[in-house]
Amino acid sequence: MTRTAFYVSDGTAITAETIGHATLSQYDFTIEHITVPFIESDEKANLLKEQINRRFKTTGHRPFVFHTFVDKSLAEKIADSHSICFDVLEPFSKVISDKLNVPANPVKHRTHSIKEHKYDARIEAMNFALTNDDGQTTDNYKDADVILVGVSRSGKTPTSIYLALQYGIKAANYPFTEDDMEDFKLSAVLKENKRKIFGLTIEPNRLAAIRNERYANSKYASLRQCRMELREVERMYKGNKIPFINTTHFSVEEISAKIISAMKLARHNH
Repeated sequence: MTRTAFYVSDGTAITAETIGHATLSQYDFTIEHITVPFIESDEKANLLKEQINRRFKTTGHRPFVFHTFVDKSLAEKIADSHSICFDVLEPFSKVISDKLNVPANPVKHRTHSIKEHKYDARIEAMNFALTNDDGQTTDNYKDADVILVGVSRSGKTPTSIYLALQYGIKAANYPFTEDDMEDFKLSAVLKENKRKIFGLTIEPNRLAAIRNERYANSKYASLRQCRMELREVERMYKGNKIPFINTTHFSVEEISAKIISAMKLARHNH
């Protein structure tokens, strides 16, 4: 069974999308996801209502609609469609207002707006991640919040970028290569910054599959090579008491959350 889910807002719809995805992931049916941001006028709301009603008529199933409208008149138009509708923020804001006897004061675009130093911190962190990607330079490690290490293609770069863009965390990353395996030990600059180091590892079969997508049938992508590199790097982590995680079965969001928790890193996303 395939159902449809709309994520809607008079802003970015990011919050509706996040909560909607998290809610629907608990069910086994297939979902077609449709995100519709910036529904800021009656005309746009009416067009969206027609789209939702057409989907109901075509599929025979009422679509799910997760929304975060500040303008309640627009929310009412969407709620009048043939849908299963959820005001994502209402349950929480109602409880706070009732408990504190303070009315909410919703302002459009407030959640994901550019505010104070938080946005600048995220942009600065992104620039830092790109400059210090893949061991291009180690000169800035003193300014890093975390230094991700691991063999090639173990997830260092996407995790560094996600930490920067989502949380404003300055993440450098350093690759261990085949040459490092001869007399494997931390370099001087990594030793100096050991308290910032977090290791990534991965299952050999998965690593070989990822490497084969780029360099098929090469020594670099062979299962034997992957096993050797991972064995040595995990031995080094344990010998130096470096915290690490196997990334095989985790998304970049989950990997990042585990790193933030383990390293007690400050977030700059709110």
